[in-house]
Order: sequence, then C-alpha cells, then structure tokens
Amino acid sequence: MAALSVELNPGWPSPLPPVGDLLHVRAVGDNDTLHFLFCSLGAPTLLLVHTNSSSSTLEVDWTQFLTRKVSGSLRVEPESSILQSNAIVFSRLLEYDDVNNTANPTSDFFPPYDLRDFTWARLNLSGASALLCGAAATFANGSLCLKLTVFDSEGRDQILPRLLHSANSSQVEVWLDGVLPQATRSRFLLELQAVGGAYPLSRVEVQRSIDDEFTPSIFKVLQWLPPLNRTYGGSGFLQWKPVSYRQFSPVVEDGTPAQHSPPRPQSCAEESSGLIRAFYAEPETFGLNVSFGLAGEPFYNSTRFFSWTVLLGVGLPPMDSFSPAVLIMMAVGLGTPMILLLLGGVCVCIRKRASASSYEPIN
Repeated sequence: MAALSVELNPGWPSPLPPVGDLLHVRAVGDNDTLHFLFCSLGAPTLLLVHTNSSSSTLEVDWTQFLTRKVSGSLRVEPESSILQSNAIVFSRLLEYDDVNNTANPTSDFFPPYDLRDFTWARLNLSGASALLCGAAATFANGSLCLKLTVFDSEGRDQILPRLLHSANSSQVEVWLDGVLPQATRSRFLLELQAVGGAYPLSRVEVQRSIDDEFTPSIFKVLQWLPPLNRTYGGSGFLQWKPVSYRQFSPVVEDGTPAQHSPPRPQSCAEESSGLIRAFYAEPETFGLNVSFGLAGEPFYNSTRFFSWTVLLGVGLPPMDSFSPAVLIMMAVGLGTPMILLLLGGVCVCIRKRASASSYEPIN
C-alpha cells in the first residue's frame, strides 16, 4: 500500500501556466518513493522516477521549464536517492490507406500527426486519474485522449483488457474518437518512445498463458524491458496486451489485434517532449510502433474509434496467476479421467483374480 498525493503544476505561482500542464503524483512507501510525472508540454509524456528515500521531492524551475531548452529545469531531490527512471513519450500518430486490406503498413502513409504540435486541453483531474485530450489542426473533428491512472495497491481494472496492476505501476488508456479518416480504408499506428538513463527499455518479451479468464481470447502479455543483463528488481517496464477495442465501452466482440514493431534506437526525444528535455541530460531512446487491426478486420471508419491500454511501472511486471475457478476446472478436467482410469484398472485386476480362482485343476 502506498500513500498518494496529487499536485497539478507544482510550484507554479498563478492558477495555470500559459501552455501545457505538469501533473505530479507522489507515491510514498516505507523506504522509497515513486514520482509519476505526466506532462502535456509538447508530446504527452509519462515519467516515472524511483528513489530510495521516503522524503524525496520534486523541484521545478518554471521559467526554464517552459522554454523547453534547458536540461535540469526539473529535478528530483536529493539526486543521489534516484534508483532509476524511465519515460514513455507518445510521439506520433500515423495513418495509412490499407487499399488491399493487408494490414501491412509499409506504404500509402499520409503525413504523420506529430503529437507535439497538437492543441492540448487542460488536464482534467479526478482523484488519482487525469484525462488529457487534444487535436491536430488537420483533424476534421474528434480528438486523441490519454487517461492516466495511478494506484495505491494491487488490483485489476474493471474495463477490458483488465490489466493487473500494483502500487508500483500506472496505467495509460489511449483512444482516438470521432476523427474523420483521410480514406475509407484507413488504419492507424501509434509511435512510442521509451527514454531512460543507464537502462533504457530496449527489448520486447512475450509472456504466454493458457488462462484468458480476464481478457478472453488473449493468451499473451507483451513487456518492453531493459537489456537482459539488467534484473527486473530495480528496473522499469512497459506492459500491455496485444488487443485494442473499437467501442468506448469495450466488449469482447469489439476487440481487434494490436501488433508492434521491434524496438529500435532513435534520436533523443528531447525535441518532442518538454519533460524529457527538462529532466534528462543525455538519455537513450528506443522507439516502436503499435498498429491496430489485422487483414480482414474492420477499418477505423467502421466505428471511428479505437482504444489501447498500457502499464508503466518499476520492479517485477504484474503477472496473472491461475484463479481458483480455473484451478478447480483443471483439477476436475485432468483428475476425473485419472480417477476413472485407476478405478478401471482396479476392476480389471479384481475380475482377473476372481476368474483365476474359479478354474478346476486338471488331472
């Protein structure tokens, strides 16, 4: 259990900064602190800083921070208490015309939507959640929204894909709603950049399971992780299930696969994100794209909506275990045949013994 405190634009003297918002959620444990920073100055960015002190604090030089030109204008103090940090930048939205319905995004791309150029509304806070919505100048209508939720304990989201979370993680739900596509067969991709210091997220690992109780028909979880030589215990992770949904209130029938490209080194995300520029001096950046829909799946135009959910955290990624209901079903399914086989063997042995004892000796 972590004690959460939420502060919007910490240290800013007047009600609102002239542009962009900075949300600071501080999760304090017994011997450490997690600082979740969600910023709309430039491309939307979520930064997670883990310290070994329960009294670490955030310091912002707003004059320098708003210029988006100076590293060090946002700091977590004492700096020596920082164990690790990772950030996710939602950098670009890509649209392509899938004329042949192959869901192969290699050509026919329209000019990309650079999220640093979006007009972002003010953050809308509700407890430990924050909603950010914005639009591009070239959007005919509609918006792109990101909803951040931070948790104080372990649990599970009640909305599909029902990701398992802990107090060491935060969840971002992304949705594109009502945007008029540039073609009737348009599909979309979302570009993400993972930014870190010594241990950036650089590889994607697949965890498979036979249990799809909470996300029916989805039997795997994807995890964007640091290099193999870095243990999970003190490192960050990004986790998601490879599914998106075509309706705001998702049901299983509205699910559509989400695929990802391999992570690749990229130029630093400082130009896209004011938060990255302010916190990091020389970070490493890896990027990947997440595409929505397979060949034969409905196009974006069918509902003009898609949503996708991702989890950013530190330590061991949350992993589903078999629920009691599934364990009982497995025990019944596997145990009953074994019991019947055992009873059958006993019956056969008894009948053989009975038959052998009934024979008369031959003179």
